[in-house]
Amino acid sequence: MTRMILLGCNGKMGRNISEIVKDDPEIEIVAGVDKAGNNTYGYPVYSNLKAVDVPAEVVVDFTRPDALKENDIFNLARERGYALVLCTTGYSEEDLAAIKEASGDLAILRSANMSLGINLLFKLIAEAADILCKEGFDPEIVEKHHNQKVDAPSGTALALADAINSVLNNEYEYKYDRHSIREKRPVKEIGISSVRGGNIVGEHEVIFAGTDEVIELKHAAYSKAVFGKGAVAAAKYLAGKKPGMYDMKDVIK
Repeated sequence: MTRMILLGCNGKMGRNISEIVKDDPEIEIVAGVDKAGNNTYGYPVYSNLKAVDVPAEVVVDFTRPDALKENDIFNLARERGYALVLCTTGYSEEDLAAIKEASGDLAILRSANMSLGINLLFKLIAEAADILCKEGFDPEIVEKHHNQKVDAPSGTALALADAINSVLNNEYEYKYDRHSIREKRPVKEIGISSVRGGNIVGEHEVIFAGTDEVIELKHAAYSKAVFGKGAVAAAKYLAGKKPGMYDMKDVIK
């Protein structure tokens, strides 16, 4: 049985994960951390991670980037033996450097998108790019999200672009806006377009456009439950692992 502490337990994703764990015999939420107080799931809720006095193997963070410092998460993880599943997006370069440094003595899994399906897409598009882009196909990414999302492009869209670029010697540049420059499309470019509207949970489409043929690979999330399921799978996978940096590709192997 994996014992988990859930940061942001009373938020939308926190409640979603609590529902998933409630029916999973392999994992248990032993404590939650949230400023909003108690909940109805039966585990104690604390105002910060330092106050938690319940033993656990893994901490899942689905909150905000500043929670790393607010909860002194790396030092507490070292003191208490926590593995860390970081599901938050929007980390600064300083945050990412701190995460990488901490992975020297902590088991840390970080992913821009916790969906198992989207992480399979990362693998598929890398394989496709390795073949198609070398044959002259142009890669384009279109991402769609709800009208409350504040960042664009999405972290997942950038991660998809990185997956393509990683098999192309990182020679391709990312183009977010074409209207300001009147020129033909350069060969070594990945176009990334963002759509915001309604309550779209998340859609990502990768297009490889060639001469006389087009290949499209797409993932659509219809509820936030897919992210919660991925986070739970990651927590069960990471508990007890050696220090290092992990991602969802390790979970789906």
